[in-house]
Amino acid sequence: MLFALVLVYIAVSISIGLYAATRVKNSSDFVVAGRHLPLPFIVATVFATWFGSETVLGIPASFLREGLHGVIADPFGSSCCLVLVGLFFARPLYRLGLLTIGDFYRIRYNRLIELATSVCVVISYLGWVSAQITALGLVFSLLTDGAILPWQGMCAGLAVVLVYTLLGGMLSVAFTDLFQMAVIVGGMIYIAVVVSGLAGGAGVVFEHAQGLGLLEFWPALNPREVIGFIAAWATMALGSIPQQDVFQRVGAARNEQTAGLGSTLGGCLYFIFAFVPMFLVLAATLIDPQLVTQHLSDGRSAQNILPLFVLGHTPLAVQVLFFGALLSAILSCSSATLLAPSVTVAENILRPFFPNITDRQFLRMLRIVVFLFALAVLAFSLFSNRSIYAMVEGAYKITLVAAFVPLAFGLYWKRATTQGAAAAMACGISTWLGGELLAPDAILPPQFAGLLAAIAGMLVGSLAPQRYARGSGADPALAFRHPDQAHPGREPHAHGNGH
Repeated sequence: MLFALVLVYIAVSISIGLYAATRVKNSSDFVVAGRHLPLPFIVATVFATWFGSETVLGIPASFLREGLHGVIADPFGSSCCLVLVGLFFARPLYRLGLLTIGDFYRIRYNRLIELATSVCVVISYLGWVSAQITALGLVFSLLTDGAILPWQGMCAGLAVVLVYTLLGGMLSVAFTDLFQMAVIVGGMIYIAVVVSGLAGGAGVVFEHAQGLGLLEFWPALNPREVIGFIAAWATMALGSIPQQDVFQRVGAARNEQTAGLGSTLGGCLYFIFAFVPMFLVLAATLIDPQLVTQHLSDGRSAQNILPLFVLGHTPLAVQVLFFGALLSAILSCSSATLLAPSVTVAENILRPFFPNITDRQFLRMLRIVVFLFALAVLAFSLFSNRSIYAMVEGAYKITLVAAFVPLAFGLYWKRATTQGAAAAMACGISTWLGGELLAPDAILPPQFAGLLAAIAGMLVGSLAPQRYARGSGADPALAFRHPDQAHPGREPHAHGNGH
Protein backbone atom coordinates (compact mmCIF):
# COMPACT_ATOMS: atom_id res chain seq x y z
CA MET A 1 0.00 0.00 0.00
CA LEU A 2 2.75 2.44 0.97
CA PHE A 3 4.82 1.70 -2.13
CA ALA A 4 1.72 2.06 -4.35
CA LEU A 5 0.99 5.51 -2.90
CA VAL A 6 4.61 6.52 -3.39
CA LEU A 7 4.38 5.46 -7.04
CA VAL A 8 1.29 7.65 -7.42
CA TYR A 9 3.23 10.57 -5.98
CA ILE A 10 6.10 9.98 -8.41
CA ALA A 11 3.62 9.88 -11.30
CA VAL A 12 2.18 13.24 -10.21
CA SER A 13 5.68 14.78 -10.04
CA ILE A 14 6.52 13.50 -13.51
CA SER A 15 3.24 14.85 -14.88
CA ILE A 16 3.95 18.32 -13.50
CA GLY A 17 7.43 18.24 -14.97
CA LEU A 18 6.16 17.12 -18.37
CA TYR A 19 3.53 19.86 -18.38
CA ALA A 20 6.23 22.46 -17.75
CA ALA A 21 8.35 20.91 -20.52
CA THR A 22 5.71 21.89 -23.09
CA ARG A 23 6.63 25.53 -22.44
CA VAL A 24 10.31 25.12 -23.36
CA LYS A 25 10.93 26.96 -26.62
CA ASN A 26 14.67 27.70 -26.53
CA SER A 27 17.88 27.18 -24.57
CA SER A 28 17.12 30.09 -22.23
CA ASP A 29 13.86 28.41 -21.18
CA PHE A 30 15.77 25.19 -20.60
CA VAL A 31 18.63 26.74 -18.60
CA VAL A 32 17.15 29.73 -16.73
CA ALA A 33 13.38 29.31 -17.28
CA GLY A 34 13.32 32.32 -19.60
CA ARG A 35 14.38 34.62 -16.76
CA HIS A 36 10.80 35.37 -15.70
CA LEU A 37 10.10 33.31 -12.54
CA PRO A 38 8.29 35.18 -9.73
CA LEU A 39 9.37 35.17 -6.08
CA PRO A 40 7.47 32.04 -4.92
CA PHE A 41 9.16 29.96 -7.62
CA ILE A 42 12.63 31.29 -6.75
CA VAL A 43 12.14 30.61 -3.04
CA ALA A 44 10.84 27.12 -3.85
CA THR A 45 13.70 26.23 -6.19
CA VAL A 46 16.34 27.51 -3.76
CA PHE A 47 14.79 25.64 -0.84
CA ALA A 48 14.03 22.43 -2.70
CA THR A 49 17.45 22.27 -4.31
CA TRP A 50 19.19 22.35 -0.93
CA PHE A 51 16.69 20.30 1.04
CA GLY A 52 17.96 16.97 -0.30
CA SER A 53 18.86 13.51 0.90
CA GLU A 54 21.63 14.77 3.18
CA THR A 55 19.12 16.99 5.01
CA VAL A 56 16.74 14.13 5.82
CA LEU A 57 19.20 11.23 6.08
CA GLY A 58 22.77 12.55 6.39
CA ILE A 59 22.45 15.51 8.77
CA PRO A 60 20.45 13.62 11.45
CA ALA A 61 23.03 10.81 11.53
CA SER A 62 25.91 13.28 11.90
CA PHE A 63 23.94 15.18 14.55
CA LEU A 64 23.50 12.05 16.66
CA ARG A 65 27.23 11.31 16.53
CA GLU A 66 28.61 14.83 17.06
CA GLY A 67 25.75 17.13 18.08
CA LEU A 68 25.22 20.63 16.66
CA HIS A 69 28.98 21.08 16.50
CA GLY A 70 29.15 18.29 13.90
CA VAL A 71 26.66 19.86 11.49
CA ILE A 72 28.29 23.28 11.18
CA ALA A 73 28.83 22.64 7.47
CA ASP A 74 25.22 21.75 6.79
CA PRO A 75 22.76 23.28 7.62
CA PHE A 76 24.64 26.22 9.17
CA GLY A 77 27.17 26.73 6.37
CA SER A 78 24.86 25.85 3.50
CA SER A 79 22.02 28.13 4.61
CA CYS A 80 24.55 30.91 5.21
CA CYS A 81 25.74 30.42 1.63
CA LEU A 82 22.26 31.13 0.27
CA VAL A 83 21.88 34.22 2.43
CA LEU A 84 25.31 35.50 1.32
CA VAL A 85 24.36 34.90 -2.31
CA GLY A 86 21.13 36.83 -1.83
CA LEU A 87 22.84 39.76 -0.11
CA PHE A 88 26.10 40.11 -2.06
CA PHE A 89 26.13 38.06 -5.28
CA ALA A 90 22.63 37.68 -6.72
CA ARG A 91 22.05 41.26 -7.85
CA PRO A 92 25.44 42.02 -9.47
CA LEU A 93 25.45 38.64 -11.23
CA TYR A 94 21.87 39.03 -12.41
CA ARG A 95 22.69 42.40 -13.99
CA LEU A 96 25.27 40.70 -16.20
CA GLY A 97 22.61 38.64 -17.99
CA LEU A 98 24.74 35.50 -18.03
CA LEU A 99 23.61 32.00 -18.90
CA THR A 100 26.00 30.23 -16.53
CA ILE A 101 28.35 31.14 -13.69
CA GLY A 102 31.22 30.07 -15.96
CA ASP A 103 30.39 32.97 -18.31
CA PHE A 104 31.42 35.40 -15.56
CA TYR A 105 34.96 34.03 -15.48
CA ARG A 106 35.27 34.51 -19.24
CA ILE A 107 34.07 38.11 -19.39
CA ARG A 108 35.96 39.11 -16.23
CA TYR A 109 39.16 37.22 -16.97
CA ASN A 110 39.57 35.05 -20.10
CA ARG A 111 38.64 31.79 -21.79
CA LEU A 112 41.29 29.75 -19.93
CA ILE A 113 39.96 30.82 -16.51
CA GLU A 114 36.43 30.05 -17.70
CA LEU A 115 37.46 26.55 -18.76
CA ALA A 116 39.43 25.79 -15.59
CA THR A 117 36.74 26.97 -13.18
CA SER A 118 34.02 25.22 -15.17
CA VAL A 119 35.88 21.91 -14.92
CA CYS A 120 36.21 22.38 -11.15
CA VAL A 121 32.51 23.19 -10.81
CA VAL A 122 31.51 20.11 -12.80
CA ILE A 123 33.77 17.84 -10.72
CA SER A 124 32.25 19.18 -7.51
CA TYR A 125 28.79 18.01 -8.56
CA LEU A 126 29.72 14.35 -8.76
CA GLY A 127 29.56 13.95 -4.99
CA TRP A 128 26.41 16.01 -4.56
CA VAL A 129 24.32 14.33 -7.27
CA SER A 130 25.68 10.90 -6.32
CA ALA A 131 24.41 11.47 -2.77
CA GLN A 132 20.90 12.00 -4.14
CA ILE A 133 21.02 8.93 -6.38
CA THR A 134 22.38 6.82 -3.51
CA ALA A 135 19.47 8.00 -1.37
CA LEU A 136 16.95 7.09 -4.07
CA GLY A 137 18.32 3.56 -4.13
CA LEU A 138 18.09 3.37 -0.34
CA VAL A 139 14.47 4.62 -0.29
CA PHE A 140 13.25 2.20 -2.96
CA SER A 141 14.99 -0.68 -1.20
CA LEU A 142 13.41 0.21 2.17
CA LEU A 143 9.94 0.70 0.70
CA THR A 144 9.99 -2.74 -0.91
CA ASP A 145 11.62 -4.44 2.11
CA GLY A 146 14.66 -5.32 0.01
CA ALA A 147 12.78 -6.63 -3.02
CA ILE A 148 14.40 -3.82 -5.01
CA LEU A 149 18.15 -3.81 -4.44
CA PRO A 150 19.83 -0.44 -3.80
CA TRP A 151 21.57 -0.43 -7.19
CA GLN A 152 18.27 -1.16 -8.92
CA GLY A 153 16.65 1.66 -6.97
CA MET A 154 19.42 4.01 -8.08
CA CYS A 155 18.78 3.16 -11.73
CA ALA A 156 15.01 3.53 -11.37
CA GLY A 157 15.27 6.79 -9.46
CA LEU A 158 17.69 8.30 -11.94
CA ALA A 159 15.35 7.32 -14.78
CA VAL A 160 12.49 9.19 -13.08
CA VAL A 161 14.59 12.33 -12.70
CA LEU A 162 15.82 12.14 -16.28
CA VAL A 163 12.31 11.97 -17.75
CA TYR A 164 11.33 15.55 -16.94
CA THR A 165 14.81 17.07 -16.59
CA LEU A 166 15.77 16.07 -20.12
CA LEU A 167 12.60 17.49 -21.61
CA GLY A 168 11.89 20.57 -19.51
CA GLY A 169 15.18 21.63 -17.94
CA MET A 170 14.88 24.52 -15.48
CA LEU A 171 11.21 25.13 -16.26
CA SER A 172 10.31 21.58 -15.23
CA VAL A 173 12.58 21.85 -12.19
CA ALA A 174 10.85 25.09 -11.11
CA PHE A 175 7.30 23.72 -11.41
CA THR A 176 8.09 20.43 -9.68
CA ASP A 177 10.07 22.24 -6.96
CA LEU A 178 7.07 24.39 -6.06
CA PHE A 179 4.91 21.29 -5.67
CA GLN A 180 7.61 19.35 -3.84
CA MET A 181 8.37 22.21 -1.44
CA ALA A 182 4.73 22.23 -0.38
CA VAL A 183 4.91 18.47 0.28
CA ILE A 184 8.17 18.82 2.25
CA VAL A 185 7.00 21.71 4.44
CA GLY A 186 3.52 20.32 5.12
CA GLY A 187 4.74 16.77 5.59
CA MET A 188 7.59 17.65 7.94
CA ILE A 189 5.39 19.80 10.17
CA TYR A 190 2.75 17.08 10.53
CA ILE A 191 5.31 14.33 11.13
CA ALA A 192 7.06 16.41 13.80
CA VAL A 193 3.77 16.90 15.65
CA VAL A 194 2.92 13.18 15.57
CA VAL A 195 6.40 11.98 16.59
CA SER A 196 6.60 14.60 19.32
CA GLY A 197 3.47 13.12 20.83
CA LEU A 198 4.94 9.61 20.72
CA ALA A 199 8.05 10.83 22.54
CA GLY A 200 6.14 12.64 25.29
CA GLY A 201 6.34 16.18 23.91
CA ALA A 202 8.90 18.51 22.41
CA GLY A 203 10.15 19.58 25.82
CA VAL A 204 11.04 16.01 26.73
CA VAL A 205 12.95 15.61 23.46
CA PHE A 206 14.98 18.80 23.98
CA GLU A 207 15.78 17.91 27.59
CA HIS A 208 16.99 14.51 26.40
CA ALA A 209 19.19 16.15 23.76
CA GLN A 210 20.66 18.52 26.31
CA GLY A 211 21.40 15.64 28.65
CA LEU A 212 23.29 13.87 25.87
CA GLY A 213 25.31 17.03 25.13
CA LEU A 214 24.01 17.21 21.56
CA LEU A 215 23.00 20.88 21.76
CA GLU A 216 26.57 22.13 22.32
CA PHE A 217 27.43 24.24 19.28
CA TRP A 218 30.75 26.02 19.83
CA PRO A 219 34.04 24.09 19.58
CA ALA A 220 36.51 23.59 22.39
CA LEU A 221 38.87 26.55 22.78
CA ASN A 222 41.98 25.03 21.22
CA PRO A 223 43.52 25.80 17.82
CA ARG A 224 42.67 22.49 16.15
CA GLU A 225 39.00 22.57 17.12
CA VAL A 226 38.46 26.24 16.34
CA ILE A 227 40.19 26.16 12.95
CA GLY A 228 38.45 22.91 12.01
CA PHE A 229 35.10 24.44 12.95
CA ILE A 230 35.70 27.52 10.80
CA ALA A 231 37.01 25.42 7.91
CA ALA A 232 33.95 23.16 7.93
CA TRP A 233 31.68 26.20 7.84
CA ALA A 234 33.68 27.89 5.06
CA THR A 235 33.68 24.78 2.88
CA MET A 236 29.91 24.91 2.50
CA ALA A 237 29.23 28.61 3.10
CA LEU A 238 31.84 29.88 0.62
CA GLY A 239 32.59 26.84 -1.54
CA SER A 240 28.91 26.55 -2.49
CA ILE A 241 28.65 30.11 -3.80
CA PRO A 242 30.36 29.64 -7.22
CA GLN A 243 27.94 26.88 -8.22
CA GLN A 244 25.73 26.67 -11.27
CA ASP A 245 22.63 25.45 -9.41
CA VAL A 246 22.76 28.53 -7.14
CA PHE A 247 23.37 30.82 -10.11
CA GLN A 248 20.56 29.24 -12.14
CA ARG A 249 18.04 30.19 -9.48
CA VAL A 250 19.39 33.73 -9.44
CA GLY A 251 19.34 33.92 -13.23
CA ALA A 252 15.82 32.52 -13.54
CA ALA A 253 14.23 35.36 -11.53
CA ARG A 254 12.13 38.01 -13.24
CA ASN A 255 14.32 40.83 -11.87
CA GLU A 256 17.35 41.37 -9.65
CA GLN A 257 15.27 42.18 -6.56
CA THR A 258 13.47 38.85 -6.86
CA ALA A 259 16.82 37.10 -7.37
CA GLY A 260 18.32 38.51 -4.18
CA LEU A 261 15.23 38.18 -1.98
CA GLY A 262 14.41 34.69 -3.27
CA SER A 263 17.86 33.34 -2.42
CA THR A 264 17.80 34.94 1.05
CA LEU A 265 14.30 33.68 1.91
CA GLY A 266 15.06 30.23 0.51
CA GLY A 267 18.17 30.01 2.68
CA CYS A 268 16.26 31.03 5.81
CA LEU A 269 13.48 28.54 5.07
CA TYR A 270 16.02 25.78 4.53
CA PHE A 271 17.75 26.57 7.83
CA ILE A 272 14.48 26.33 9.75
CA PHE A 273 13.25 23.07 8.24
CA ALA A 274 16.65 21.35 8.29
CA PHE A 275 16.18 21.02 12.06
CA VAL A 276 12.99 18.95 11.72
CA PRO A 277 14.77 15.69 10.72
CA MET A 278 17.23 16.26 13.60
CA PHE A 279 14.27 16.59 15.99
CA LEU A 280 12.74 13.40 14.58
CA VAL A 281 15.90 11.36 15.05
CA LEU A 282 16.24 12.72 18.60
CA ALA A 283 12.74 11.48 19.34
CA ALA A 284 13.77 8.11 17.91
CA THR A 285 16.48 7.81 20.58
CA LEU A 286 13.72 7.98 23.18
CA ILE A 287 11.16 5.77 21.46
CA ASP A 288 13.47 3.06 20.07
CA PRO A 289 17.01 3.46 21.48
CA GLN A 290 17.95 -0.05 20.36
CA LEU A 291 17.35 0.83 16.70
CA VAL A 292 19.50 3.94 17.00
CA THR A 293 22.34 2.14 18.78
CA GLN A 294 22.30 -0.69 16.26
CA HIS A 295 22.85 1.59 13.25
CA LEU A 296 24.74 4.55 14.68
CA SER A 297 28.19 2.97 14.77
CA ASP A 298 28.25 2.44 10.99
CA GLY A 299 28.63 5.62 8.93
CA ARG A 300 26.46 4.42 6.03
CA SER A 301 23.97 2.46 8.13
CA ALA A 302 23.32 5.49 10.35
CA GLN A 303 21.52 7.21 7.50
CA ASN A 304 18.87 4.44 7.65
CA ILE A 305 17.82 5.30 11.21
CA LEU A 306 15.11 7.82 10.43
CA PRO A 307 13.31 5.94 7.62
CA LEU A 308 13.44 2.67 9.59
CA PHE A 309 12.05 4.44 12.65
CA VAL A 310 9.18 5.92 10.64
CA LEU A 311 8.37 2.53 9.10
CA GLY A 312 8.40 0.79 12.47
CA HIS A 313 6.69 3.28 14.78
CA THR A 314 4.29 5.54 12.90
CA PRO A 315 0.88 5.06 11.24
CA LEU A 316 0.48 4.71 7.48
CA ALA A 317 -0.50 8.37 6.99
CA VAL A 318 2.75 9.52 8.58
CA GLN A 319 4.75 7.02 6.53
CA VAL A 320 3.18 8.28 3.31
CA LEU A 321 3.91 11.89 4.22
CA PHE A 322 7.46 11.12 5.33
CA PHE A 323 8.46 9.20 2.23
CA GLY A 324 6.58 11.67 0.05
CA ALA A 325 8.57 14.50 1.64
CA LEU A 326 11.79 12.50 1.40
CA LEU A 327 11.26 11.69 -2.27
CA SER A 328 10.29 15.32 -2.89
CA ALA A 329 13.57 16.42 -1.37
CA ILE A 330 15.64 13.91 -3.32
CA LEU A 331 13.90 14.34 -6.68
CA SER A 332 14.00 18.14 -6.61
CA CYS A 333 17.63 18.17 -5.52
CA SER A 334 18.59 15.51 -8.07
CA SER A 335 17.00 17.27 -11.02
CA ALA A 336 18.55 20.63 -10.15
CA THR A 337 22.03 19.30 -9.47
CA LEU A 338 21.94 17.08 -12.54
CA LEU A 339 20.99 20.00 -14.77
CA ALA A 340 23.50 22.50 -13.40
CA PRO A 341 26.82 20.78 -14.24
CA SER A 342 25.44 19.58 -17.57
CA VAL A 343 24.66 23.16 -18.56
CA THR A 344 28.17 24.20 -17.51
CA VAL A 345 29.72 21.47 -19.67
CA ALA A 346 27.62 22.41 -22.69
CA GLU A 347 27.97 26.20 -22.42
CA ASN A 348 31.45 26.72 -21.03
CA ILE A 349 33.40 23.67 -22.18
CA LEU A 350 31.82 22.43 -25.44
CA ARG A 351 30.04 25.43 -26.99
CA PRO A 352 33.20 27.48 -27.76
CA PHE A 353 34.31 24.66 -30.07
CA PHE A 354 31.10 25.15 -32.12
CA PRO A 355 30.91 28.93 -32.67
CA ASN A 356 28.22 28.70 -35.36
CA ILE A 357 25.86 26.39 -33.51
CA THR A 358 22.19 27.40 -33.61
CA ASP A 359 20.01 27.67 -30.52
CA ARG A 360 18.09 24.52 -31.52
CA GLN A 361 21.34 22.58 -31.89
CA PHE A 362 22.58 23.94 -28.56
CA LEU A 363 19.38 22.77 -26.88
CA ARG A 364 19.97 19.30 -28.30
CA MET A 365 23.56 19.41 -27.02
CA LEU A 366 22.29 20.34 -23.55
CA ARG A 367 20.01 17.31 -23.41
CA ILE A 368 22.73 14.95 -24.62
CA VAL A 369 25.12 16.23 -21.96
CA VAL A 370 22.46 15.85 -19.24
CA PHE A 371 22.03 12.21 -20.22
CA LEU A 372 25.77 11.48 -20.34
CA PHE A 373 26.42 13.21 -17.02
CA ALA A 374 23.61 11.16 -15.49
CA LEU A 375 25.40 7.98 -16.55
CA ALA A 376 28.66 9.25 -15.01
CA VAL A 377 26.87 10.04 -11.75
CA LEU A 378 25.27 6.60 -11.68
CA ALA A 379 28.66 4.93 -12.08
CA PHE A 380 30.14 7.09 -9.32
CA SER A 381 27.21 6.26 -7.02
CA LEU A 382 27.46 2.52 -7.58
CA PHE A 383 31.15 2.35 -6.69
CA SER A 384 31.28 4.90 -3.85
CA ASN A 385 31.38 3.73 -0.24
CA ARG A 386 31.07 7.17 1.36
CA SER A 387 28.07 8.26 3.42
CA ILE A 388 25.56 10.72 2.00
CA TYR A 389 26.70 13.51 4.33
CA ALA A 390 30.37 12.92 3.49
CA MET A 391 29.63 13.03 -0.25
CA VAL A 392 27.91 16.40 0.06
CA GLU A 393 30.39 17.97 2.50
CA GLY A 394 33.37 16.99 0.35
CA ALA A 395 31.81 18.18 -2.89
CA TYR A 396 32.64 21.84 -2.35
CA LYS A 397 36.30 21.68 -1.41
CA ILE A 398 37.43 22.08 -5.00
CA THR A 399 35.20 25.09 -5.69
CA LEU A 400 36.26 26.66 -2.39
CA VAL A 401 39.94 26.59 -3.35
CA ALA A 402 39.55 27.17 -7.10
CA ALA A 403 36.48 29.25 -7.92
CA PHE A 404 35.35 31.32 -4.92
CA VAL A 405 38.26 33.77 -4.76
CA PRO A 406 38.22 34.67 -8.50
CA LEU A 407 34.45 35.22 -8.26
CA ALA A 408 34.40 37.33 -5.09
CA PHE A 409 37.46 39.41 -5.98
CA GLY A 410 36.31 39.71 -9.58
CA LEU A 411 33.03 41.26 -8.46
CA TYR A 412 34.28 43.50 -5.67
CA TRP A 413 37.93 44.34 -6.37
CA LYS A 414 38.55 46.33 -9.53
CA ARG A 415 42.26 45.55 -9.46
CA ALA A 416 41.69 41.80 -9.80
CA THR A 417 43.35 40.59 -12.99
CA THR A 418 43.50 37.49 -15.12
CA GLN A 419 46.99 36.80 -13.79
CA GLY A 420 45.66 37.13 -10.24
CA ALA A 421 42.83 34.69 -10.96
CA ALA A 422 45.24 32.18 -12.47
CA ALA A 423 47.58 32.51 -9.49
CA ALA A 424 44.67 32.11 -7.09
CA MET A 425 43.55 28.90 -8.75
CA ALA A 426 47.07 27.48 -9.01
CA CYS A 427 47.94 28.27 -5.39
CA GLY A 428 44.60 27.16 -4.05
CA ILE A 429 44.42 23.81 -5.85
CA SER A 430 48.10 22.88 -5.33
CA THR A 431 47.99 23.74 -1.61
CA TRP A 432 44.76 21.80 -1.10
CA LEU A 433 45.92 18.70 -2.98
CA GLY A 434 49.31 18.81 -1.30
CA GLY A 435 47.66 18.98 2.09
CA GLU A 436 45.31 16.11 1.31
CA LEU A 437 48.25 13.93 0.26
CA LEU A 438 50.85 14.91 2.85
CA ALA A 439 49.00 16.18 5.92
CA PRO A 440 45.24 15.52 5.78
CA ASP A 441 44.96 15.71 9.59
CA ALA A 442 46.96 18.93 10.04
CA ILE A 443 45.70 21.66 12.35
CA LEU A 444 44.96 23.74 9.24
CA PRO A 445 42.61 21.58 7.10
CA PRO A 446 43.81 21.25 3.49
CA GLN A 447 40.81 23.02 1.94
CA PHE A 448 41.11 25.96 4.36
CA ALA A 449 44.84 26.23 3.64
CA GLY A 450 43.93 26.19 -0.04
CA LEU A 451 41.46 29.05 0.45
CA LEU A 452 44.09 31.19 2.21
CA ALA A 453 46.63 30.36 -0.51
CA ALA A 454 44.10 31.35 -3.20
CA ILE A 455 43.56 34.74 -1.54
CA ALA A 456 47.33 35.29 -1.37
CA GLY A 457 47.69 34.22 -5.00
CA MET A 458 44.99 36.67 -6.11
CA LEU A 459 46.59 39.58 -4.24
CA VAL A 460 50.15 38.91 -5.36
CA GLY A 461 49.20 37.96 -8.91
CA SER A 462 47.03 41.04 -9.42
CA LEU A 463 49.47 43.54 -7.90
CA ALA A 464 52.60 42.15 -9.61
CA PRO A 465 53.66 43.19 -13.16
CA GLN A 466 51.14 41.70 -15.57
CA ARG A 467 52.09 39.11 -18.19
CA TYR A 468 48.59 37.99 -19.18
CA ALA A 469 45.89 39.95 -21.00
CA ARG A 470 42.69 40.79 -19.19
CA GLY A 471 39.37 39.38 -20.37
CA SER A 472 36.93 41.16 -22.63
CA GLY A 473 34.96 42.33 -19.59
CA ALA A 474 37.76 43.69 -17.42
CA ASP A 475 35.29 45.70 -15.35
CA PRO A 476 32.19 43.57 -14.69
CA ALA A 477 30.06 46.68 -14.30
CA LEU A 478 30.65 47.35 -18.00
CA ALA A 479 29.74 43.88 -19.20
CA PHE A 480 26.26 42.73 -20.27
CA ARG A 481 24.32 45.87 -19.45
CA HIS A 482 21.14 44.14 -20.65
CA PRO A 483 20.19 40.44 -20.38
CA ASP A 484 19.44 40.23 -24.08
CA GLN A 485 22.97 41.14 -25.11
CA ALA A 486 25.05 38.51 -26.82
CA HIS A 487 27.98 36.72 -25.32
CA PRO A 488 31.26 38.18 -26.53
CA GLY A 489 32.21 36.26 -29.61
CA ARG A 490 29.26 33.88 -29.35
CA GLU A 491 25.78 33.65 -30.79
CA PRO A 492 23.19 35.41 -28.62
CA HIS A 493 21.04 33.31 -26.36
CA ALA A 494 17.29 33.82 -26.49
CA HIS A 495 16.91 35.41 -23.05
CA GLY A 496 13.45 36.42 -22.04
CA ASN A 497 13.04 39.99 -20.82
CA GLY A 498 11.53 39.83 -17.37
CA HIS A 499 11.89 43.57 -16.62
